[in-house]
Amino acid sequence: MNINEMIYSFVREDYQRDNFDDFLRKISFKYDVPSIHIAGTNGKTVVTSFLTNIYSKSKKHKVGTFISSSQNKKIEEMILINGEPISLEKVEEIFNEYRKLFKKYDLSHYEISVFIALSIFLKEKADLAILETGMGGEYDATNVITPILSIITNVSLEHTDYLGVSLSEIALHKAGIIKNNIPVLIGEIKGDALDVIVDISKRKNAKITRIGETHNNSFISTGIKFDYKTYRDLEISNFSLTNIKNACTAIDAVDLLMESFPIDLVSLKEGLKTSLPAGKFEFIPGSPTFIIDGANNPDAIEKLRKDVDSLALNKETYIIFASYVDKNITVMLPEIALLGSLYLSTFPSSRARKEEDYFLYLDEYKFVEDYHEIIKDIKENHPDSLILITGSKKFASIVSEEKKNNKI
Repeated sequence: MNINEMIYSFVREDYQRDNFDDFLRKISFKYDVPSIHIAGTNGKTVVTSFLTNIYSKSKKHKVGTFISSSQNKKIEEMILINGEPISLEKVEEIFNEYRKLFKKYDLSHYEISVFIALSIFLKEKADLAILETGMGGEYDATNVITPILSIITNVSLEHTDYLGVSLSEIALHKAGIIKNNIPVLIGEIKGDALDVIVDISKRKNAKITRIGETHNNSFISTGIKFDYKTYRDLEISNFSLTNIKNACTAIDAVDLLMESFPIDLVSLKEGLKTSLPAGKFEFIPGSPTFIIDGANNPDAIEKLRKDVDSLALNKETYIIFASYVDKNITVMLPEIALLGSLYLSTFPSSRARKEEDYFLYLDEYKFVEDYHEIIKDIKENHPDSLILITGSKKFASIVSEEKKNNKI
């Protein structure tokens, strides 16, 4: 059993942090790396990526990054130093040292991953760390830190079994990362969710900064060029206008921390231009063209649909959708189907929807067990079309990897 398999053998289904807190108290754990803490329904991985790239490009700071989920379940992809995966030897060293206590305190694999990340940042003497929460905020294992900046990218309905059924309830969980006298940066958040975050920020004397609007947006051959605040001719190597907002969040974070962690303009621009992770509106020209995006909730699907529309590709569009069983497809399917012909499918995972899980929608949308068959048919009969892969981060990750390796 390799180290990833050993970590993922620790399974616990409940949503609480008591066990993790007890474990940290037992070992008298102290964490003092200056950290940026990022929560949000959508966009937090992209903001984390932008910030990691910007600070790594500057070469002035040693930067640790924790990405809350790796679709391939590889811990070395979740923990980075200056944008590079951590060595498994360092992971194994920490895991073996605390393995018995992990079991005694019944920790989950996610909590173990967070602890290993924090321990590595300390051992590596990181100057700055960037930590992405999992699904919530208040009870998230990353929320054992006191950051120098809290970021909430956005709030929409997700994980309602754990976080609540209303936007205000979910916002309350996300706002759990807000700390006394620590500044808060928020993305596009409105209505009840905004009211909750503003109220908590005021009570904790946490100054709020909200991202602004971009100007002069234009598509170029490699992505999008735009202006923001006093910055001119910024670029991202991505064709998603949604990710422009995430870039702005990263820019504002850099500005807020400029005094303690200075960044030059070249590093900022180069960091923004660095490619985003696979499955984040991944645009692959060809015959047919592919767009791969792991949109997995109604808000993300709506933004994806708008992003595809904004490209005005004028191509016949085929959508291949596969999701986990706990996702709200009642809202997602009709929204994404506005773009073209929608096929339902599945992928290797015990949590993935199978044909019977789509039974309410089979009269309207065709289910094909093997998505490779759909892709093969489109490639042969509609080479000038667009294939959109979406519905799950895991599904997007699988297809992206297959596309990269010329397996589809």
